This record gives sequence, C-alpha cells and structure tokens, in this order.
Amino acid sequence: MLLNKILFPKVIIPISRPLLFRSQMTRFMSTEIRKAIDDAVASAPVVLFMKGTPEFPQCGFSRATISLLGKQGVDPAKFAAFNVLEDPELREAIKEYSDWPTIPQLYVNKEFVGGCDVITSMATSGDLADVLDEANALVPEEAEDGVVTDEKK
Repeated sequence: MLLNKILFPKVIIPISRPLLFRSQMTRFMSTEIRKAIDDAVASAPVVLFMKGTPEFPQCGFSRATISLLGKQGVDPAKFAAFNVLEDPELREAIKEYSDWPTIPQLYVNKEFVGGCDVITSMATSGDLADVLDEANALVPEEAEDGVVTDEKK
C-alpha cells in the first residue's frame, strides 16, 4: 500500500475560482450576429468598432483612434464606423469575434489590426501608414498643379 502511494501518488490539481467562472461566462455568438459582423467588416476597407461615433466619440480610446486615423489621412469614402454602445449584443460579440477584450477595434481589408494601444504603436513606428497605404485607404495626394496622383498605377 505504501509502495503504491510512492509509485502512484495522487495528484490533485487545484482549480481556481476565476477559471471556473470564466468558463461559465464564455458566450458564443449567434450565427446571425457573426454574419452581421462579417458584413460590417467587409463594408469598407477600413472599419472601426468604437464607443460613440467619429463625430462624437464616447471614450478616450475611441477618440484617440479616430484622431490617429484622421492624422494618417484615411479617406472617409473608404471608412466605416460602428457604435457598439447602440447594441449590447454587438458590444460583446465583437470581442469574441476578434478574440480581443477591448474596444475600439480596427479592421483593414477584413483583417483585425488591433485596439487603441496597437494602433498608437503602429502609428508611431510608421506601420499604420504602410498598412493603410497598402489597402489604398488614404486620401489621394494632389500634385502642385491640382491633379490627383495615384502612385499605385
């Protein structure tokens, strides 16, 4: 008997309460909301899920993200924003959709880019400008003679 306890000890792995609660709180979005988010993400080359609207952001992070996109020169015709405060189901589902816990969330060409901290870092390094330029989502630059130039030709 003692030999069995030494050779085959009972291993007890404690499970913390937060892990138990986390698994109970996991939500699975409906097919309808997933399709709605898919459609929203595909609605424009640059899509932002935010708190408030671009004209009236309702949190500092959404305001900062809108400001950064404006400074980058995102073409308003290639930009869509969705106010998650208008729909509690969207507000929770977008976090599950991207597997990202915070809002705002930026998508470029249907790909999740990140939240405010990631966007800020990318803007500082120049990576955000590259991503937006590659997506052809910036306002075209005008030449000195007033003719719009498109360097992607």
